[in-house]
Order: sequence, then structure tokens, then C-alpha cells
Amino acid sequence: MSESAKAVSAESVLLESASGGIVTLTMNRPEKLNAVNNDLAMALIDALSRLERDPGVHVVLLTGAGRAFCAGGDLGAIAKGRQSGTTSNLEPLLRAGMQAVIKIRTMPQPVIAVVQGAAAGAGMNIALAADMRIASEEATFGQNFTRVGLFPDYGGTYFLPQLVGPAKAAEMFYTGEMIDAATALRLGVVNHVVPAAQLEGAARTMAEKIAQGPPVSIRAIKSAIFGAQKQELSHALEQEVRHQVKCFLTEDCREGVQAFMEKRKPKFQGK
Repeated sequence: MSESAKAVSAESVLLESASGGIVTLTMNRPEKLNAVNNDLAMALIDALSRLERDPGVHVVLLTGAGRAFCAGGDLGAIAKGRQSGTTSNLEPLLRAGMQAVIKIRTMPQPVIAVVQGAAAGAGMNIALAADMRIASEEATFGQNFTRVGLFPDYGGTYFLPQLVGPAKAAEMFYTGEMIDAATALRLGVVNHVVPAAQLEGAARTMAEKIAQGPPVSIRAIKSAIFGAQKQELSHALEQEVRHQVKCFLTEDCREGVQAFMEKRKPKFQGK
């Protein structure tokens, strides 16, 4: 592994830099608030698959470019698919997200999500897949799927109840309301909250503490905590895909996505 920043083009949807056994992966669609499309999901899978095999990588930091961590799935692309009534674009995105989330949760190295701005929908669940989360005071989190008639994906139904309990998870899923960083800290969604100007430094400090520790012990600890979850997580992800496709094809989803695009309140009919 190179100790210098890896050269990437400005058009890359995922940027990568490495130093001192720490690799930073930056989701790079800032104009879309790093919303996940198939290119970004596949780039995450490719990078994580390569990094997990590299003995020189001790910690992975996952963050987003610009003013958000990740605003969720790319609703522009989802809207086009919903208008045509086909899931041909949705299902590959869901499957790619499944693989990325499983990689984050089960790769040998600890993964720290570094959250600034919004982590919404699939974006929140990518953060939840990480071993731990450090957020800026301006960060917000939300499971906003029901606001557009969709079902939680990318492992949200598995991760969130473990962190906040089933009742609070149900509230967040049902209402789709965002929570601020202070609330996320109180609920146990994040490990630390720091001022925005200190976020990068705080994440680096935490990563360095881990990277300087004994790799064999740390990897064994991650395996003990998270390794046994792979089968249960995979089952939950499959269930999410099934429910997501069903919800995607409803008239409520069509209305929810259209209302989002038109910046108005949706009128759901239960169809």
C-alpha cells in the first residue's frame, strides 16, 4: 500500500488516500450530496475488496465530499425507473449496496464512518454498517424511506434496532424524521460528536490509535463482535430487497417520489 494519496481523476465517484496504515475513502458526488448510484456502490465494493486483502491497511475511514456524508439513494435515477414501472435499475443498485454493506461490516480492518452533514436513508445505513461513527455537530441522520413510499435498505432494519432498540427504530422508520447529532449521540447512533472544524482531526486521531495497536488482536476483536453476524445480516438484506421492490412498484411510491421532486407533501392512498 502506498503511503501517499492515490492519484484519482476529478470525475471519480470514490476518492482514496492512504497514510500510516490508514486509508480514507471519500464518496465523491458532492453535487448530488453523494447520493448512491450503481457506479458509487460498485466503486465501494471494488475498493473494500482490495483493501481487505492488504495487510498494510489497518483502518479505513469512510466519508463524503462536500457538505453531506450521503443523502441516500439517487432519487433522480429512482424516479426514472418508477416512471417506467421497471425495477431493472433498482435491483442492481440494491444488490450492490448489499455487497458493500457486508464488506464494511465483515472486512478484517475496522471501518470508521466520518459523518458531516446529512446521512439519510441508505447513507445513514452505510454509516451504521461501520464499526463506529464520528460526527460533526452539524450532522443529521434519518431513515426517510417512508417519505417517498419506500422500504429501508442497505441493512437499516438490521443495524438500527441493535443500536437504539426496536421502539425507537420503529419511530424513526415510521416517521422518516431526521435527528441531529446530539440526539444521535444520546441514542448511541454515533460514538463521538465534535465541532465541524475538528471532525477530520478527531477521526484521524481515533484511526491512528487503532492503527498503532496490535493488528492481530484488533482484527480478532472485530471478528468476534461482528463476524458471526454475516448470515443474519445477509438474510435481513435479502428481506429488504424483497420488500423494497414491492414498495417501489406501488402507486404510493410513484406519488412519494413525484412529490419529492415537486417539493410538496405526498398524498398516499395505500395502493
